[in-house]
Amino acid sequence: MRFFFGHSSENEKIVPEALTDATEGSNLHITRQVSRGQNSKYQVIFDQESHNVLISAKWIILRKTNRRMYGEKKKKKRKNPASDAELQRLVEDFITQKQVLLIQVKKGVLGKEEFLQEAGKHIDQYYHFPATKRKRLLKSFEQYIFGYSRLSPLMDDKSISDIRVVSHDCIRIKREGKRMDAGIAFASEKEYRQFIDYVATRNQVNISNLNAIQRFTDTESHPDFIFRFTLSMPIVNTYSEPYLCIRKVPKSFPMMTELVEKEMLDRNTAELLVQRFRQGSTLICGGNSSGKTTLLNALKETLPDDMAILVAQQADELTTLFHPDMMFLHSLPGTSESSVNYDLKHISIAGLTMDVDFFIIGEVKGGEALYLLNAAYTGQICAATVHAPSADRAPEKIVDYAMYDSRYSRNELMKMMDCFQTLVFMEHYQVKEIFACLGWNAEKENLEYERLF
Repeated sequence: MRFFFGHSSENEKIVPEALTDATEGSNLHITRQVSRGQNSKYQVIFDQESHNVLISAKWIILRKTNRRMYGEKKKKKRKNPASDAELQRLVEDFITQKQVLLIQVKKGVLGKEEFLQEAGKHIDQYYHFPATKRKRLLKSFEQYIFGYSRLSPLMDDKSISDIRVVSHDCIRIKREGKRMDAGIAFASEKEYRQFIDYVATRNQVNISNLNAIQRFTDTESHPDFIFRFTLSMPIVNTYSEPYLCIRKVPKSFPMMTELVEKEMLDRNTAELLVQRFRQGSTLICGGNSSGKTTLLNALKETLPDDMAILVAQQADELTTLFHPDMMFLHSLPGTSESSVNYDLKHISIAGLTMDVDFFIIGEVKGGEALYLLNAAYTGQICAATVHAPSADRAPEKIVDYAMYDSRYSRNELMKMMDCFQTLVFMEHYQVKEIFACLGWNAEKENLEYERLF
């Protein structure tokens, strides 16, 4: 197959530069075919398997053209805390020479400070670096062993809620609700893949073609955050690198008084919600990162100590700081080694057989909706979050999910939804709507609501 790139004298260097960048290390052949006056044409000969390389070349040309024509500033080179080669050498040295120390650290026999002292001695003995360089290398090594390598500064930053690794040199973050470039990168695709293997091993996750999409949670490595990982491997991705998304969930979640101070809701609205939350079932809805889980976390802490509470969730986002009688169950996906699968549906079924006064599902997104609905309909006080565009649409979403496993008609399920007395809609970390469900209107065949806020 053949493809032609043409360009004018205004961008004389762009096409050959881009083609060279994109085809480096490949078997593609480039020839300058035509040169007439001020225009040139380049011919690229390639096979079908090299199509991605060609697409890459086109994007490079567009990017460089835009920079030249519109004065776009080039991105600053990302600085890494220590030399990649030096860090890799230190890691390899420790794996071969000091493996016992690494094992002791993992078993908890050797503390962090003691381990780093030994690492410092090793650097002094074999590397002979100046003090400043030694400090940088030791810090990078600490992040590699005890943190998450190059992502550690992002993991520590309290203003960052989400991290998205699109490729080894494209890392995006969400800081205070705004998406932006992280300003750091992995040195190469190889280093990024090694990091993915390290993350999987550290969190006891098996990565294979049979487990190409994995969701898992790290609750122990950081004092301030729970990390919720979503990892997809190249076998299911359009491009050749893994995708990694990390949601950071604060361990010390704010109480209702703090949410009032942060203007999620006013004091009167908070008092209203606390009262209704204790007395009847509640649905909290909204989009991604709208504050649903934050509000639910705070509300459940207001429940009396003499209530037995069960929380079922996929990721360990809901925790308790004070309540003495609160149990937590989380889902467990099946693996290639085992067909055992404990999803939210199975956990909900088990939960209904326990002696509990209050049943909570962290986020409804499947067949567990039917068991939540049955529990609420039979008189148990329940609460859950669900994705929905408004408060009055939340019951419809629950019914949509309940129909996966239900023999009831949609109308029958909608009638049952009047057991959810309070519906809350959130957007941009603020309470936007609160509806009270008045019941089912048989004539109009719909639920009726009263807007409280």
